[in-house]
Amino acid sequence: MKHVLITGAGTGLGQSLAKQYANNGHHILLVGRRQEKLDDTKALIEQAGGSAETHTCDVTKWDELESLAKQIQQVDVLINNAGIGFFGAFEDLEKDQIDTMLNVNAAGLIYTTKHFMPHILISKGRILNIISTAGLRGKVHEAGYCASKFAQRGFTESLQKEFEDKGISVTGVYMGGMNTPFWDESDYVSDPSILPSPDQIAEQIVEQDDGRNEIVIEK
Repeated sequence: MKHVLITGAGTGLGQSLAKQYANNGHHILLVGRRQEKLDDTKALIEQAGGSAETHTCDVTKWDELESLAKQIQQVDVLINNAGIGFFGAFEDLEKDQIDTMLNVNAAGLIYTTKHFMPHILISKGRILNIISTAGLRGKVHEAGYCASKFAQRGFTESLQKEFEDKGISVTGVYMGGMNTPFWDESDYVSDPSILPSPDQIAEQIVEQDDGRNEIVIEK
């Protein structure tokens, strides 16, 4: 049984990934800011006969991550899934929106990886960074979001080179939009229901999680 740590595990793709890995017999470490959402995911896993534990933590908080890394003894797979996006014309982008995307998507991913890399090196495990296709190419009305996602991509590719002889793997995961709560506070996507479900995307990610450098899911 591997120990799989997933950030942003309370809703959306994070929850779906947690269920998928739990169904494959792994113990899931659910990390997120809202305890009630983590409890929801934990309940779904346990109802299906799986094993999970919850840890509240804000990935933008260095000290919280440092404390969490000391509490957790084993991590075989680290999935950096936590993310946020604000969309619209560039001239309408607000400072707090820019700061939030860079703090959560870029700094949060780097902070989390920094604190849990020792665990991954010990277990000779895997890191999956959930990036999205916004990290592959620029998109209209997604300038700030793409900037944060290109940062994730650069970080991921750098780790692949730096740790290629350390017995671990680092995978960049690039997928399109999904029908998740990600869109609840936005009218950027008029009808999220036409998008693939997070369960569908999670299933494809888990199927392809074999240590390759990239997982690309365009549909």
